Amino acid sequence: MTSSSTETTPSTASTPSTRRTRRRGPVRRRHVALALVLLAAASFGSLFVGVTELTPAGLLSGDERQLTVLWESRLPRLLAILLAGSALSVAGLVMMSLTRNRFVTPSTAGTAESASLGVLVATVFFGAEAVGVKMAVATVFALLGTGIFLALLRKLTFADIIVVPLVGIMFGGVISALTTFFAYRADLLQTLAAWTSGEFSGVLKGRYELLWLTAAAAVLTYLFADRFTLAGLGRDFAVNLGVHYDRVVTTGLVLISVITAVVVVSVGNIPFLGLVVPNLVTLMLGDNLRRVLPVTALAGAFFVLCCDVVGRTVRHPYEIPVETIAGVVGGALFVYLVLRARRRAA
Repeated sequence: MTSSSTETTPSTASTPSTRRTRRRGPVRRRHVALALVLLAAASFGSLFVGVTELTPAGLLSGDERQLTVLWESRLPRLLAILLAGSALSVAGLVMMSLTRNRFVTPSTAGTAESASLGVLVATVFFGAEAVGVKMAVATVFALLGTGIFLALLRKLTFADIIVVPLVGIMFGGVISALTTFFAYRADLLQTLAAWTSGEFSGVLKGRYELLWLTAAAAVLTYLFADRFTLAGLGRDFAVNLGVHYDRVVTTGLVLISVITAVVVVSVGNIPFLGLVVPNLVTLMLGDNLRRVLPVTALAGAFFVLCCDVVGRTVRHPYEIPVETIAGVVGGALFVYLVLRARRRAA
């Protein structure tokens, strides 16, 4: 989304700054091809990073131990990284469009924190059930938390677009505090931390397949991309073009909640991913949702993959969680984006 889409009124949709962003050029096949090449090269290299020795020569020679490590650990971990990174980036892009604010994403609207609360509730009341039950409960809580945040915004009026994500961060902080309190009372702090800490060291074959649901949700998001774009222009504008605004927004929020809940249940929360990646991609390639969505997905996967490789190598043979690396890098990029938006608004 461009900076114009973050304003609080639809009349800003054709400001000069937006036209400048749109003239930066459409997303061509070469952009997607370049992103695919970079991601493929990084993915191949990441397979050989880790404590257990794994080499191309060993795989080609048919070393049984290395083949087992590849199929049982390295490849599932890579797929989990790619699925989680691409899906969360897509969810952030859609949420930016629907709220018309480039700083409102699942990580700044209380969505991820609400999903974590859902995981706690599911653990307390449905601890013996399958992982799918925890995912369903987390999805419901993520949807409710996002709905409460949007309802809160309708009651308040802000002149500064930066205030909106700050309200979301505070809202998420309140939910996170409640989650921590009840987890402490139920003696589930360590369990909750294990569920919600964003890291991939525990990903093995048979423990990541739930993430394929995020791929399905991302495909549905692409199919609804044009409707999400129109809904992002405002209720009146969308209705005049024949779009059922409430239905489209609800669909978008459900897809965002499913993606966030599945990622939190499977690998934990990855902060700032859905914020910085869509912002950087749209700043470079424009704000056409359908055109930039594939590049956003690939860029998100590449970002998480880089964070994971850094986490595996900086203190080898120990690992730093992806959540920590993404928090540091994403936080710095978030500050840059905020300062950039303030300079453009000045």
